[in-house]
Amino acid sequence: MVAPKKGKNASAQSKPGRSLALILIAIVALTGGMFASGHTTPRLGIDLAGGTSITLRAVPEAGQESAINKTNMDTAVEIMERRVNGLGVSEAEVQTQGDRNIIVNIPKGTNSKEAREQVGTTAKLYFRPVVATELSGAGATGSPSPSATGNASGEPTDGAADKDKATDGDKASGSPSDSASASATTQGRAASDALKADPSPSATASDGASPSPSASASGDEATAKLQEQYAALDCTDEAARTKAGAGSKPGDSMIACGQNAQGQWQKYILGPAAVDGTDVDQSEAVFNTQTAAGWTVTMKFTDEGAKKFADITGKLAQNQSPQNQFAIVLDNEVVSDPYVSQALTGGSAEISGNFDQEEAQGLANMLSYGALPLTFKEDSVTTVTAALGGEQLKAGLIAGAIGLALVVIYLLVYYRGLSFIAVASLLVSAGLTYVIMSLLGPTIGFALNLPAVCGAIVAIGITADSFIVYFERVRDEIREGRTLRPAVERAWPRARRTILVSDFVSFLAAAVLFVVTVGKVQGFAFTLGLTTLLDVVVVFLFTKPLLTLMARRKFFASGHKWSGLDPKSLGAKPPLRRTRRPARPVAGPVDPKEA
Repeated sequence: MVAPKKGKNASAQSKPGRSLALILIAIVALTGGMFASGHTTPRLGIDLAGGTSITLRAVPEAGQESAINKTNMDTAVEIMERRVNGLGVSEAEVQTQGDRNIIVNIPKGTNSKEAREQVGTTAKLYFRPVVATELSGAGATGSPSPSATGNASGEPTDGAADKDKATDGDKASGSPSDSASASATTQGRAASDALKADPSPSATASDGASPSPSASASGDEATAKLQEQYAALDCTDEAARTKAGAGSKPGDSMIACGQNAQGQWQKYILGPAAVDGTDVDQSEAVFNTQTAAGWTVTMKFTDEGAKKFADITGKLAQNQSPQNQFAIVLDNEVVSDPYVSQALTGGSAEISGNFDQEEAQGLANMLSYGALPLTFKEDSVTTVTAALGGEQLKAGLIAGAIGLALVVIYLLVYYRGLSFIAVASLLVSAGLTYVIMSLLGPTIGFALNLPAVCGAIVAIGITADSFIVYFERVRDEIREGRTLRPAVERAWPRARRTILVSDFVSFLAAAVLFVVTVGKVQGFAFTLGLTTLLDVVVVFLFTKPLLTLMARRKFFASGHKWSGLDPKSLGAKPPLRRTRRPARPVAGPVDPKEA
């Protein structure tokens, strides 16, 4: 007699407890992570939690239809996200819909009128000369140290009196084709003239004095007010950052905030705008292979913009740090403050500052947005109250409960004892879905909207279908005359293939739907795909091992009439048995009497 081979399948069949222990550990770990994160409920979308949904349509300038493209739309989304965040809004969503629409979803608790004004207004980009800058908030000394005159997106500028040695921060140089020696490191005199500040090196506070221009020297009430605002400004306060520079006109001096490379907030006094964002003809991030600058941002100006830029850089190059810098200001926030050392007259410039690719691309996008020939028109605004969202959620949960109850009733009537395994598997799948959705909210921003709830309801049927496939395979084996334990193992390979193929088709459909759709429909597709993956995990690590264990219990193994596996009620054939062949006659002499 040949002993059966022992392989991986045999090992897994003989120790189903390992699979059950594995999924139990996963459930405990995920649940523990959920409570540790403090997010014990899924994040709700606008249609369930309440809020405002704004649909904006891109409108190109005359003859500029090609301006509506993916790059420009993505840049617009990035700018609008910055604006919404500037309102102190959390969990907002800004995304494109189709090729020319942008959807802005803002949760409840936000001033919807202010939000509409913010996202619907064309972004304003200006180049302004820097008068003074220092660290803001906790740890700031009130006067700039040499390392406190940094920029918004590169390394801090040196701030030393010798402008040729101030080479640590973002720097603007001539055309990328120019030599690297064209890099410059000075700061803006146009601003100090506008504020009537002393442009001498002593005004840069190298000895620790305040860099702000003297109000008594200027005798200008507006200048004094600006100094007071600058002294009181705390850029670490989000509300203060939002108000800084609000209402300033291009021809006015202003205060503003920006972040340096270390993530520290700095505050600025800036002079009147010298160059408009619309004067930038093209901007892109490039990897400079000619020098050791690495990733840089190149700018090309219009003819008029080139003249303005040459004029302002020529003035800046004559000053000391920090007045040899110009601030690139987008929506009243400094996104970069490169310095120059000579007039840049070639109509193009390059900004370098130890950027990585993502930082360079982000700055290039912002510079490009100032020149986008696009405006955005408000197509629709939908406001959902929290009460209406709660009613929708309640209706969705009731629908899910009804669907689950119908499935459980069907299982109880048709499968009887086997329904215990099916219901336990459904509960495990539901628990995993809930915990994972709760964790995905803070990690990837997943929001449970009404279509996502629908996807979870549809998933109940998909999950139950996998159990039914396996149970029917087992019952088929019993009809063939096999006992329960071998029937469970023989049915599994065939059922496994069917379950995998079915779930693969469902997941593929969900993935395609997620890719080709936008907005709330993606919530349905995401939930459907997630629950389909969890179905495979539950069937393999819980349903199959649990049925293997139950097959060893007398209630199921004996085929009790309430087990759902009664051979008699299933019309099983008699047990399969080996039959002996008749003995062959032995050849020998024939008895004459018998003959």
